[in-house]
Amino acid sequence: MDYEKELNILKDNLEKAKSLKYRAEARLDQLNQQQEEIIKELNSLGVNPEDLEKEIENLTKEIDDLFKEANALLPKDLIEKKG
Repeated sequence: MDYEKELNILKDNLEKAKSLKYRAEARLDQLNQQQEEIIKELNSLGVNPEDLEKEIENLTKEIDDLFKEANALLPKDLIEKKG
C-alpha cells in the first residue's frame, strides 16, 4: 500500500468536504436571510406566517368568486351570436 498516495487522497477529500461544508453554511445563511425578509414582508401585509395557508385559501376563494361574478355579468346571448 502506498501510504503517501493514500494520505494525499485523504487530504484532498478533507479539503473537498471542508469546501462543501462552507458552501452549505453560506447557502443556509442566505436562506435564513430570505426567510427573514419574507416574514417581514408578510408582517407588513398584515399576515402572520402561521396563517399563510388560510390566507391563501381565502384569496383563492375570493378570486374564484370574482371570476364567477365577471362571467355572470357577460352578455352570453350576444357572445354566442357573434361566435
